Amino acid sequence: MSSLTNILYFQAGLGILANTFLLCFYTFTILCHRSKPMDLTSCQLTLAHILFLLAGGDNWLAVILESLNIENDFKCKAIFYTNRVMRGFSICITCLLSVFQAVTISPHTSLLAKFKHKLKTYIIYAVFYIWFYNFLVCSHLLVYVGGFNNVSETNQMRVTESCSLFLMNYIISGLIFTVTTFRDVFLVGVMLITNAYIVIILFRHQRHCKHLHSIRHLRVSPEKRATQTILLLMVFFVVMYWVEIIISSTSLLLWMYDPGFLTVQKLIVTVYPTITPLVQISSDKRVINVLKNLQSKCQQIF
Repeated sequence: MSSLTNILYFQAGLGILANTFLLCFYTFTILCHRSKPMDLTSCQLTLAHILFLLAGGDNWLAVILESLNIENDFKCKAIFYTNRVMRGFSICITCLLSVFQAVTISPHTSLLAKFKHKLKTYIIYAVFYIWFYNFLVCSHLLVYVGGFNNVSETNQMRVTESCSLFLMNYIISGLIFTVTTFRDVFLVGVMLITNAYIVIILFRHQRHCKHLHSIRHLRVSPEKRATQTILLLMVFFVVMYWVEIIISSTSLLLWMYDPGFLTVQKLIVTVYPTITPLVQISSDKRVINVLKNLQSKCQQIF
């Protein structure tokens, strides 16, 4: 159990460091340099991942709130509300990035080509809507999550050592389940469709390039590199998402608290926000150049 907890803290710590570095990079790029249209969305995704990792159950956000002498009930509401909002925001933004890339690489003859010139404006509106939507959808947690007490254990499920989920009305729980399930299934479906479209476009482009040039003279374009990165993230996200859905659904159906089970669930849900910045750092030439410059400066100093 302790080894799993140590792995969880190491994984979350690595994710927070990587996402913080990317957040600083994107913020500096947006404010001081000519940024790419996707940088604003990627910047907000890294911010969401930092907050998600901080609010991952009983992690650092809980320690911060306890150090401020915040009462347990408010602490539980803040942690779980932040966690679920950031999780919902992450899946929405991941889907948005997939759609953005599909529109970006679409040929001029396709129906998506007409959205290219206004794509940045559409993304800004979409991001504001996504924030508002997830704040609203997760608002029930402010009522049905609180500090654990021993008064009536049948009406609450202990989800951490100090927090519990209160029993909901069947109509309310059914409505919440329907809305969140529809959102997740819809977004995952959109990601699968856009990924299939991207793969088809890449296959056609590669076949066309092979026809015109020899293979040794082919170079990977920035657009293709970005597309391959997003495809990798999409596939990884979908797999991790459905594994997490199975585990969380089992926990709710059994209506029981198990520390080991909860630790495994948190390990799985924190994989995606930890892996994502590492993939982005390794695939973005701008970030690689910054790291190389920092390395050369450090070598000169020491």
